[in-house]
Amino acid sequence: MTATIMPVANKKSDIGLIGLAVMGQNLALNIADHGFRTSVFNRTTGTMTAFVQKNPDTPGGLIGHRTLKALIGSLKRPRKIIIMVKAGAATDAVINGLVKLLDRNDIIIDGGNSKWTDTIRREKDLKAQGIRFIGSGVSGGEEGARFGPSVMPGGDPVAYRHLEPIWNAISAKVDPKTGREIEGAKPGKPITWGAPCAAHIGPNGAGHYVKMVHNGIEYGDMQMICEAYDLMKKLLGMSAPETGKVFAKWNRGMLDSFLIEITADILKHKDPTTGKPFVDMVLDTAGQKGTGKWTSINALDMGTPAPTVAEAVFARFVSAVKPERVAASKVLKGPKPKFKGNRKKFIKAIHDALYCSKICSYAQGFQLMRYAQDEYNWELDFARIAQIWRGGCIIRAVFLQKITEAYKRNPKLANLLLDRHFNQTVQKAQKNWRHVVATAAVNGIPVPTFGSSLAYYDSYRSARLPQNLLQGQRDFFGAHTYERTDKDRGQFYHIDWPVKGRPQLKV
Repeated sequence: MTATIMPVANKKSDIGLIGLAVMGQNLALNIADHGFRTSVFNRTTGTMTAFVQKNPDTPGGLIGHRTLKALIGSLKRPRKIIIMVKAGAATDAVINGLVKLLDRNDIIIDGGNSKWTDTIRREKDLKAQGIRFIGSGVSGGEEGARFGPSVMPGGDPVAYRHLEPIWNAISAKVDPKTGREIEGAKPGKPITWGAPCAAHIGPNGAGHYVKMVHNGIEYGDMQMICEAYDLMKKLLGMSAPETGKVFAKWNRGMLDSFLIEITADILKHKDPTTGKPFVDMVLDTAGQKGTGKWTSINALDMGTPAPTVAEAVFARFVSAVKPERVAASKVLKGPKPKFKGNRKKFIKAIHDALYCSKICSYAQGFQLMRYAQDEYNWELDFARIAQIWRGGCIIRAVFLQKITEAYKRNPKLANLLLDRHFNQTVQKAQKNWRHVVATAAVNGIPVPTFGSSLAYYDSYRSARLPQNLLQGQRDFFGAHTYERTDKDRGQFYHIDWPVKGRPQLKV
């Protein structure tokens, strides 16, 4: 089918898309590849024109429009319009422009990385105007958008039924028997079989919230992998290619995942300018777009423990103060890494530390979503969420099949660590995990996510923690009261503490 700038007379498009940056273009091509006629618009007309002319032969057809009014007029009813613009004010501006042109029951889909609270607000405001709104997380980066992302839509379930055939078609697919992603999609030849990595998550902002937690977990995964690499480099003296071979081997086992796979490739890659290992030529300062920070802040706001994600965010912050670290390295002293022992066994121990930390990180993420559903009056299907993360998204991994099975066994599971599979896994591997964290500390190598995950595990398994003393301190200096072990929960007490030189407190 030939791409056109103006629509063929009387032939309506299945869906519209606004915003033709890289993600928007790839998503539009994915939709058109699956046979859906797709109308597109971009604020810069030249970008739209070039895009449509460059892709003339998609099965569904790409039709470009120079105005929003023309785009809206080209769509089947109820009209469905995907917004792929920068989150925040830009998204609000596009929505405000659309509302003036849409009719009752038309559907706006926000496919950007919007904050879930903004999605809740927008859904409420648009509902009052008779417009339906879906906030959909889209994960997988540029390649995922083009050939199969994991999509996490939230909003009115009746409205989603109109979008569901398209979202199911364009999403990544996994083999129902193995839980592994089906690969091999090419332009014009998409994957058309398998279980789709798309599911209606819940009302209003639920989809964008789950996408945010996904990104928070992604932060943790990436930092853990960096810590494993750092230990092999600094403590074992391994080169980048040697470390890459280890990750490639790990990718054939329980750590099989997209991030482990690309880590192996990156570590083996040579810098095209110098011929040295590419990773050795990359500056050690990491950026971030905010979703990991949102996850950490939300966990703090709800009083839910998510230390691994928070430590991953802080690790990026520390990396960003490069000049300070360089200066500090000349003043602050610590041990010089020196390994004693069996290298092969220690590499296996690093593997176990990475896997156990990963279990704890995901346990925290799912625990956070469990608290959120009570906070926002959602009902989340955790097995289904794990299922749609098995393919397309950045954290896709064979490991997610085990999480799916855990929540199918017990949909009300309080924490992944309590599932028999994950409990047994950690029991077998925790000796190695502890050995790695201890060895890293003794040798002065930072492992913030390995260490915080271990502390989380030990805290969660403790029937009694030292916060009894903390509560005594709070009562002493601030009369904040305390509960007693020999009385019912919910009853609070205070002691009039005698302090030398100060009057006693009277409460």
